[in-house]
Amino acid sequence: MSRLCAGDRVALVSPAGPAPASRIAAGAQVLRSWGLEVTAPVVRPWSLPYLAGSDEARAAEFVSAWCSDVAAVFSVRGGYGCLRMTDLVPWKDLPPRVFVGSSDVTVLHAELNAVGQPTVFGPMPGTSDFVDDPLAQARLREVLFAGTRSWTAGTPVVAGTARGVLTGGNAALLAASVGGPRWAPPAPGAIALLEDIGEEPYRLDRILTQLLRAGWFEPVSGIVLGSWTDCGDVSAVLADRLSGLGVPILGDFGFGHCAGSWSLPLGVSAELDASAARLTLL
Repeated sequence: MSRLCAGDRVALVSPAGPAPASRIAAGAQVLRSWGLEVTAPVVRPWSLPYLAGSDEARAAEFVSAWCSDVAAVFSVRGGYGCLRMTDLVPWKDLPPRVFVGSSDVTVLHAELNAVGQPTVFGPMPGTSDFVDDPLAQARLREVLFAGTRSWTAGTPVVAGTARGVLTGGNAALLAASVGGPRWAPPAPGAIALLEDIGEEPYRLDRILTQLLRAGWFEPVSGIVLGSWTDCGDVSAVLADRLSGLGVPILGDFGFGHCAGSWSLPLGVSAELDASAARLTLL
């Protein structure tokens, strides 16, 4: 995956929900403090207030920013909406770029990874998870500028090692994509990253059961579990739904909707050593 350096131009886009202009400005200022030149998105009020404009407008902004003279594209926030615009983007025609986003943006990671573009699952500059969290900022900056290659964190759930391409993201969005015309299972041997927010245990059970019945986990050789913010105690449902897969599982890894979130690449090969609580890029 390409690295950024001071002087690079980057674009902020709003492919999902709208972010307050003040928060976008604050996030953009953090990126500028890293030496980046930042282009902010246009704020577009629309009839559905949970979307940052029509599907066509959001897709056009995404493609225009991506195809401009930039080194990276950052989603300003998640929320909801990315799934509605995936069929409006010519994924195979997009030039290589660094891409950062999380939460609802999981579906865009999947599209980009499917055409061979690695991405970064990390905090977004139009959210408090970035603006108000210096540790999360520092961890994202380290991935983007220094190219972090190894993380030691979390708690072993099922011991063992696995090698494969990192995939996944937000569990609810992965389940929402199942069965759609653009849906595809993970690559053989993939290492799945999973996290979520605001899903009570029974709802997480439904999400994981949907993925299990769709065969999403069949190619997976290992699992890394992130944060489950505002989900209650999900330890029992995670064990019930995932432990029987017979693959190494590392829990409480600290990525997703949590303080000091790790930023992790997707679409690249890695080794998971669940016994040692370590994830390393190959």
